[in-house]
Amino acid sequence: MRGHTRNHNENKKRYCVILTHWSRLCATLLLLFAIAQPGWGADVVKSPQTSYLTVPPGTETSASELLTSSQWQPLADRSPNFGYIPDTLWLKLPVPDQPNLNLLEISYSHLDQIRFFLIENGTVVRTVTTGDKFPFQQRPILHRHFLFPFERPNDADYEILLEVRSSGAMQVPLTLWNDQSFFEGSFIEDQVHAVYYGILITAILFNLFVFVALRERVYLLYVLSTLSYLLLIATLNGISFQVLWPTSPDIQNRAMLLSVPAAMIFTLWFSQAFLNLGNTSIALKRTLALAMAVNAAAGLATFVADYNTAIRLVVALSIPTNLVLTLIGPQQWLRGNRQAAYYSLAWGALTLGTAITAANKYGLLPNNFVTVYGMQIGSAVQAVLLAMALAVRIFQERQNKVEAREAELRAMAARRSAELKLMDHALHNPLTGLPNRSSFEMMLNDLMMRSPEKRYAITVIHLYNQDSVTKTLGHRNSDHILALASKHYNAAIRNLPGAIATELTDERSYFLTFLDPQTFAFVVDAQVTRKTPREVVRTLEDIRYPIDYLGMQVPLDARLGVAVFPDHGADANTLIRRAAIAAGSERAKERGMAYYKPSRDSFSADRLTIVSELRQALINNSLALYLQPKVSLTSGEVVGMEALIRWPEKQSQLRPDEVIDIAEQTGLIKPLTRWVLEQALAMRSGLLEHGWNIGIAVNISPNNLREPDFPSYVQRLMRSFPKHQGRITFEVTETSMMQDPANSLTALKQLNANGIPVSIDDFGSGYSSLSYIKQLPAREIKIDRSLITELTTRAEDRVIVQTSIDMCHSLGYSVVAEGVEDEHTAQLLRDMGCDMIQGFLLSRPLPFNDALDWLRQSASQMSEFPEVLANQR
Repeated sequence: MRGHTRNHNENKKRYCVILTHWSRLCATLLLLFAIAQPGWGADVVKSPQTSYLTVPPGTETSASELLTSSQWQPLADRSPNFGYIPDTLWLKLPVPDQPNLNLLEISYSHLDQIRFFLIENGTVVRTVTTGDKFPFQQRPILHRHFLFPFERPNDADYEILLEVRSSGAMQVPLTLWNDQSFFEGSFIEDQVHAVYYGILITAILFNLFVFVALRERVYLLYVLSTLSYLLLIATLNGISFQVLWPTSPDIQNRAMLLSVPAAMIFTLWFSQAFLNLGNTSIALKRTLALAMAVNAAAGLATFVADYNTAIRLVVALSIPTNLVLTLIGPQQWLRGNRQAAYYSLAWGALTLGTAITAANKYGLLPNNFVTVYGMQIGSAVQAVLLAMALAVRIFQERQNKVEAREAELRAMAARRSAELKLMDHALHNPLTGLPNRSSFEMMLNDLMMRSPEKRYAITVIHLYNQDSVTKTLGHRNSDHILALASKHYNAAIRNLPGAIATELTDERSYFLTFLDPQTFAFVVDAQVTRKTPREVVRTLEDIRYPIDYLGMQVPLDARLGVAVFPDHGADANTLIRRAAIAAGSERAKERGMAYYKPSRDSFSADRLTIVSELRQALINNSLALYLQPKVSLTSGEVVGMEALIRWPEKQSQLRPDEVIDIAEQTGLIKPLTRWVLEQALAMRSGLLEHGWNIGIAVNISPNNLREPDFPSYVQRLMRSFPKHQGRITFEVTETSMMQDPANSLTALKQLNANGIPVSIDDFGSGYSSLSYIKQLPAREIKIDRSLITELTTRAEDRVIVQTSIDMCHSLGYSVVAEGVEDEHTAQLLRDMGCDMIQGFLLSRPLPFNDALDWLRQSASQMSEFPEVLANQR
């Protein structure tokens, strides 16, 4: 702001200096004009006593005849001015008895022909003929005015007789001079003219330079307008004839005729541009355009009309044109046009001077310094004022450009600020202020591109309880809690070794990113973080800790999923997606954090195709059930079969448990379980037909237990097969029941009430509560294969298995050991009191027909158990 004020003051000072210089120049010009005003004394006789007579055109007469004529009349006006007359004018004046007078001046340069007669005692002693119809060199003295020197060698009476003819204005201002005094005064007057023309030429060159620099039309129009006035004044004064075309009087006369309309046309055009009438007044613009057209037509008419008519026409048009130019200035000034103030003063002075000169030409005003030089004075004042106006215009335009530039810079700054705000909003979440997904992806891709050799852990935090919080406390409170959680998580991650900032500035540091209303993300250097496991656990506990809000401890159930670059992906989108998949896994639900496992990714593109194929396989009945036998350790009898799903077409690509996972994650588990139950019932009917009255166990998903209509569906299905009542066992895993204990217990009790036996599968692999297990309506416990596989080599596994068998027997459950693969393990289990075994020692899962063959073979060799059983592998 101070710099702007300083520049404004400096510009104001320059403007004042310009005004001062122009004022001094104007004062100097007026002083020179005043000096040029001749000081008439003994050496000059201004407008001597003169007699005149006029002779009609075409009348031939001589000087001798007219000397004796009685028609001479005294000239009332001391400066003869007859206006535009076709007559020949004769003037007679006595030469005063002053010996120092020896020069006659006619100070009007536009007389066609002048004949000078020097009369001595009534006799013509000398004759001179000149005029602007003759070459300039024919003049007695080469001067812009007509000068006639004469001598008086004796004391005789002398008279001067003048014959004047002109197609223009008939005005003959006479002065008798002493030649030395005249040339001294003429020298001063020439200096005045030099200053005058210098002013105009300087203004022309300066504005021409400005036009070349700025390419603005108004400066060129000023140049043309001033140049045309310069030519007009030079032509009126006779200087153009003397300097430019002294041998061509016709050009001088043509220049006189054309300079007037040219000056009017360019002045009108300049005024139109200078006052910007196109924007301020369309009517005035059209008026000036019409005036230009009229003056142009008058200029063309000078080529066909005689000189007298042409000069009258162009001068007559110049008067109203100048009046129009004079009037539009005040009119625009009153309407608030700043430039009109200078214009009004400038063109007022010029118009006044032009009007005075025009009136003088018409003989309405007598000859004197003001009337003769009125146009020069007015044009000088006009040139000064318009030069000032253009200087002010340059200053104003510069000031406007500076202000416009400053406004543009402010606008650019405001636009830049707005753009930065928009960019900030586009890259940040408005609720938490955290960087959003776009910002995180850009940072992550840049990080991986700059350091591809490093390992980065992309971690997603998903708040699984956020929906419940929103429904309980409302959206406004939920938003506040989310904002508090974001600050809490960001602070916790900042202290984690290896944490990389998503955005780090002097004002803020963000290590946390907002992905969606329930999900955050951050990235750490995996090589650094893996060296500080305690800090990782501490940060995990900090993140999972409830948020304190209004005195309440609000649990958000934060679960973390981790994907590692470059193991799990090479771009931000893939890594974030896979970290989100890990956050939604069962392991993340159990432990609070999980790493991405490709084998458990049911959301890959291949898995999407598999889902479609699995749905089609269910429709086309392309799946299969295999049976694996379950044998009693005490009797060696086959006591049941477990039905296991297989997908023959995808057996080399997918494990059976992966098929179940896909079905659970995509909602296909419901139709798949129903298909398995129907197939199991059909298989048992087949077993009965072949004489095998053994039960079949079917695995039930926890998703099925949450289906409201599942118990009723099973009840209707079993009613359709009454002979299988109590022989179809539902196996549910220990872990799956703990996902939703209450609903699972309710569903199992309903199934048990309908005569469906329940078996707890994979016992010992989860974290179930014994108090919960004893509430289940189960009849059988199946010990997980993870405790059986190394039973012969790990003493701790034997202790766990023995304890589990004893506890289950105490609770009334029969015990099945899964995954028995060798004879030694089977013997250990028999010794521990285990009831049944299942595994590859007996048989792999077999298709129905192969299972029938195995049953036949096992029946014939039952006495050789378990050696025979080993041979059935």
